[in-house]
Amino acid sequence: MRSSPLYPSAPLPLAGGAGGGLESNTALDRHAPPLTPPASGRGILLALALMVSACTTVPQATVAPAPVAPATVPPGMQFLYGSGEAAALDHQAYNTLVDAVRRRLASEKADPKAMSDRTSAVLTPDATLDQPATLPCGDRPRAVVFDVDETLLLNLGFEYDDATHPGAPYDEAHWLQWEQAGVDRVAAVPGAIAAVNELRTMGVTVVFNTNRSAANAAFTEAAIAHAGLGPAKHGETLWLKGDLGSGSGKDSRRQAIAARYCVVAMGGDQLGDFSDLFTGTPQQRRAAVSSPAIHGMWGRYWFVLPNPVYGTALKGGLDDVFPADKRWTPTAGDK
Repeated sequence: MRSSPLYPSAPLPLAGGAGGGLESNTALDRHAPPLTPPASGRGILLALALMVSACTTVPQATVAPAPVAPATVPPGMQFLYGSGEAAALDHQAYNTLVDAVRRRLASEKADPKAMSDRTSAVLTPDATLDQPATLPCGDRPRAVVFDVDETLLLNLGFEYDDATHPGAPYDEAHWLQWEQAGVDRVAAVPGAIAAVNELRTMGVTVVFNTNRSAANAAFTEAAIAHAGLGPAKHGETLWLKGDLGSGSGKDSRRQAIAARYCVVAMGGDQLGDFSDLFTGTPQQRRAAVSSPAIHGMWGRYWFVLPNPVYGTALKGGLDDVFPADKRWTPTAGDK
């Protein structure tokens, strides 16, 4: 038995002169047979028993740690990554896009000389939102340009980590680590695989234009392939932040893509996936997409997928979102 500081291993002397000393601490071992004391030492052993009893440590009740409440999933993530409604919107967008491209190709085949349907989905470098001129196509091969994140790929692993750390600010280094480590933690947006496969069957090249880092090109190629959306080849069908010296703006990359292809459609989840001209306050951006010059692009050339989780759409205070003449509060008796 291991010695305890309460009960030293050295022999204990017995007081009173009767009986001898204990030669070891064997009596303290719960597995040892009991000692039989001489009759004259019974009072001494009773005193010892009282001493041992007084020094015995009473076991404390074990307190179980409080259960950790599961992280609450933000409503936007519940919608985008978990709801049937979001999946239905995704399928709707992709079905509409594929049908629009199919009609365009059929029109070109029926009348190769017609020019009314030969314009690109990419705006000219000097275009404005009031005068959104598009590039001519000529005889360049047809292509559709897609954003990647939350357009074709759902970043489930990254957003799971974000959901379990509520309030943490966006960290660029964290995102760059995700680009490298999250290759097999992504999934295709509902409807995306069928759409890109159908486009390729029609002879249309699928081009990816994303703000993932050019330094992580190989990892992004692998993530797209893992999700069943590949192939993607950097510099050919994959364009990234940093290509052509670009920052987050995509217009320079779009112009380069349009120099190689006739871009018949574009898909994305942010207005910047279609033009860098969409700037200003939430009210200004909302007015711009609904203007007579622009509204005809949606569902014909430009196709938007839902993203209530992050991005330029998630801005605006009460004055930006709710017009003053449309506000309502219940009367005191109705509350």
